[in-house]
Amino acid sequence: MSAKVAVIYYSSTGNVHQLAKAVAEGAEKAGAEVRLRRVAELAPDEAIDANPAWRQHLEATQNVEVATLDDLSWADAYALGTPTRFGNVAAQLKQFIDTTGGLWQQGVMANKPATGFTSAYNRHGGNESTTLALYNTFHHWGSIIVSPGYTDAVVYPAGGNPYGTTHQGAEAPSDETLAAARYQGERLATITARLLAGTK
Repeated sequence: MSAKVAVIYYSSTGNVHQLAKAVAEGAEKAGAEVRLRRVAELAPDEAIDANPAWRQHLEATQNVEVATLDDLSWADAYALGTPTRFGNVAAQLKQFIDTTGGLWQQGVMANKPATGFTSAYNRHGGNESTTLALYNTFHHWGSIIVSPGYTDAVVYPAGGNPYGTTHQGAEAPSDETLAAARYQGERLATITARLLAGTK
């Protein structure tokens, strides 16, 4: 049985967007039906226009649908991505998460596999703390966290992060990092399909 995976993310200048696409590609490789969704931008135009890369990315991704609560209800599994903001989840993604109270009360996200990925400008810019902060949401949702761990050699060239794929730096993610993100999406979809089928 194939899984339905919602890849929901926020990206300001495009790095998390690239990771999200790679996660989606990996899930599709495993046979999943995927919805790639961005959350709404909350920053004022003055802030966006102060960084040309931010404005350029926002304009370039208008064709990516904005996430809704229906995407969470539809999906069997979730992959959430965010840049780090002071070692924490970006406000744009957090605002979307904060609208899920009704679904949480209904148990919609409970028992569904979930994973996370992040990007930070600096090597020690908060990638791990942001991923773990994102996982706090999954704990409250009652979701089943599916981290990459060290379950495939592809994790090591990307920095060896067992919590979730992370990118560091202003440049676009490396081929190694994108490969790890694809693996993370594939692993999420594979485990979800096994759970749906009731197999090991």
